[in-house]
Amino acid sequence: MKLMLGLGNPGTKYEHTRHNVGFDAVQSCAAFFQVKLKKRCFRLYRQARIASLGQEVLMVQPLTYMNNSGAILRHWPDVQAHDIVVICDQMDLPPGMIRIRKGGSSAGHNGLKSLMEHLGSGDFTRIYIGIGRPAENTSVVDHVLGRTTDPDLQIGIELAARALKELVEGKPVEEVLLAYNRRNRST
Repeated sequence: MKLMLGLGNPGTKYEHTRHNVGFDAVQSCAAFFQVKLKKRCFRLYRQARIASLGQEVLMVQPLTYMNNSGAILRHWPDVQAHDIVVICDQMDLPPGMIRIRKGGSSAGHNGLKSLMEHLGSGDFTRIYIGIGRPAENTSVVDHVLGRTTDPDLQIGIELAARALKELVEGKPVEEVLLAYNRRNRST
């Protein structure tokens, strides 16, 4: 089984904020496969199942809030870090760009920190979606939890969803990484 985790915060207050681009990319990818993310009874996540190349793939949106995203991993104790792809926001990339990376640190991202604590490893694949840095006199919290009409952000979400689709379909991470890293609408 493979897990494709889109990170974000639950509730309408956080819908379509910069911090929820992971949710948005997973939602877009699920729509491509014509599946809906649904919440199961007493579970703190939404999921959609996809059969790909004889393997089960779960598209998942944790509903535990960003800082506790790793808590849902207890539902899949046999899933190894290398079978997980995480999609999340990244302030060090401009809107419209994505970056795919295998393994690494949390880089200060609380959702990734939580996953690493629960897994005991950072050896999962990440798809970072650029959200850019806050404007002068804007706090990081206000920036990441803010909504924007920046069309470049939507481009980044769609690029991440396409990259995720290719991973679900079995394309090797290295090929997807080479095809999408730092790509934006001009490439």
